This record gives sequence, structure tokens and C-alpha cells, in this order.
Amino acid sequence: TYDHGSNAMSVVTNAATAMTIDSTGAVTKPLQPAFYATPSSAQNNIASGGWVTVVFGTEVFDQNSDFAPSPHGIFTAPVTGKYLLSAWVYMHNLDSAANSYEVQITTSNRNQGLYTIDPGVWSGDSPYYGKGATMLADMDASDTASVRVYQDAGSDQTDINTTSYFSGVLIC
Repeated sequence: TYDHGSNAMSVVTNAATAMTIDSTGAVTKPLQPAFYATPSSAQNNIASGGWVTVVFGTEVFDQNSDFAPSPHGIFTAPVTGKYLLSAWVYMHNLDSAANSYEVQITTSNRNQGLYTIDPGVWSGDSPYYGKGATMLADMDASDTASVRVYQDAGSDQTDINTTSYFSGVLIC
């Protein structure tokens, strides 16, 4: 449809506006999958020696309702496509006795390491450490994505802070 009053064109599917091109040429797609989530509380004393899924329990936005904040904060792709996924994991009380920490985005068909930390280079336990990264994931409809952390050895003392985030959007 074209609105002469606002000089905007809209594409409507199933009685919902799927895309609008406004008078400046800006394109908006209110049904396009996009989410941004943060932990609703800290994950304290995460277990060492196994993968721990980061719990993103608070949705800042979830444009197409494809993100499930509980129990773990998992995104489910509604359609096959390329998704830009981003994560920032901010940890407190890292144990210098751990051999390493690894943070990754896990999808149904690929695990993408975001970064690895070697705490052995520190003179003692690090009070905090945060880092983020992005990946372009090829996801099929119903594939899932989450963020997880692995602490290899050391004490169960590391905490995941609420300033961490996980976000994603369908690119094409």
C-alpha cells in the first residue's frame, strides 16, 4: 500500500505490516527476528570442568518472540537464514588456578569460540574480565543458539555478571 499523506509504502502480510519504506527511504521491518537479552541475576560460583550455559533471563527486546528467557535464554531461529549473533560475557572472581576459560556461542550446527582466557599469566585471581564477539551463523528454521562458558580446573568461584548480554538479528 502507498500512503500519499506520509509518502510511505508498506508491505502487509496476514493483516500485519511486514515492511515500511518511509518518505526518507528508511526501511523498517517490525516482524524481522531481533533480540537483546541480559542476565536477570548473577550466576555465582559457576562449576568448573564442564560447560555452563549463561542464563539470559531478561529480554530488553524480542521483536519476533523467538527468544526464550527461561530456563536458559535460548534463541530459536524462526526461518532459515544468516543470523548475526553477538555476546559479551563479563566475569568476576576468575581463578588463576584454572587452566583456561572458554566462552562460545553454541548453535545447533556449530560451536563458535568467542575467546579463550589463560588465567595463568596473572599473578593472582582476576577480580573481573569481560570480552565480547560476534559471529555470522547459518541457521535453519528451529535451530537454536545460546552462550556458554567452560572453566578448565580451579575453584568454583567465578561469577557471571548481569552486564553480560546476548543479541541477534536475521541479516538475510
